[in-house]
Order: sequence, then C-alpha cells, then structure tokens
Amino acid sequence: MTTKETIKSQYRAALEMLGEAIANCTDALWDDPEHQNRFWHIAYHTLFFTHLYLQECEEKFVAWSKHRNEYQFLGPLPWPPHKQPSIEKPYTRDEILEYLGVCRNEVEQRVSAVDLEAASGFHWLPFNKLELQFYNIRHIQHHTGQLIDRLRTKANIGIPWVGMKSKQPA
Repeated sequence: MTTKETIKSQYRAALEMLGEAIANCTDALWDDPEHQNRFWHIAYHTLFFTHLYLQECEEKFVAWSKHRNEYQFLGPLPWPPHKQPSIEKPYTRDEILEYLGVCRNEVEQRVSAVDLEAASGFHWLPFNKLELQFYNIRHIQHHTGQLIDRLRTKANIGIPWVGMKSKQPA
C-alpha cells in the first residue's frame, strides 16, 4: 500500500467511527443541554476542520453549502474580542451525516492529489502536508473519542474500533 493509500485508509477508518457515533446517538443526547458542547456541535466542528484541512489552503476553502457562520467553533472565537460564537439552531443528524459524506468524498479526491512535501497551507500549522494528514486524522479521533465516551457513559452504547478501511464506504 502506498503512503497516500495508507493515509486514505486511516481517514476512512476515523470517519467510519465518527459516522457510527453520529448514527447511534440517541435523540436525547443529540442536543443535550447538560453538555456545553452538544453532540451535534462536536460532530460538526470535527467535520468542518476535516474538510478545511483537506484543502490546499484556507484561501481556497469553500465551506459546505449548509455551513452556518461561527458554528465550527467550540469555544470563543480565535480573534479579538474572542466572543462566544452565535449558535442558535442545531444541525440535524441527517445534515451531519450528509456533511460526513462530503468529507469522505474530499478524502478520496484530495489525498490522491496532495503533494505531501508541500507546506501545510495554513499559517497556524507550521509543518508539511504529510504531517497535516496525521494532524487531521488525530483531530477526528480526538473528538470521535469524546462522542463515543459520551454514548457509552450516557446511553450504554458502544462503538466498535475500525483499524483500517481500504475501500470507501458505499
């Protein structure tokens, strides 16, 4: 397996686990006010940054057609005056699963074409595209782990480990 095929396999596996968490989330947990960052919001944040970091650079990024301004942030905005994002209406499970499909397609298209030795394309990430792929996959798994833990703790729902995924899911 080539380096790019290995990277795609790990993206597929990470996104498969995220998709299982999203699909298995109970209605009560989806927008549970007990959590500052709601289940759907963590899932959206994860997909937004997956999508962003698969692009050549920030300037060439075209947000998902259903993107809502500031919804990608889980905490204060990263620029002054660092206000809290304006989050009003939750995304539905179907919308988040649709965005997951967009990200899966981006993996297939973008990873095959990326120059792994090129700069990340994001001034706040001072490394090359190869390291960006690992960074992006780790970000997916970090938040997927949060969601899986929430499912297990609050609803006794387990999500199976996916070690690798050599083909894109249908």
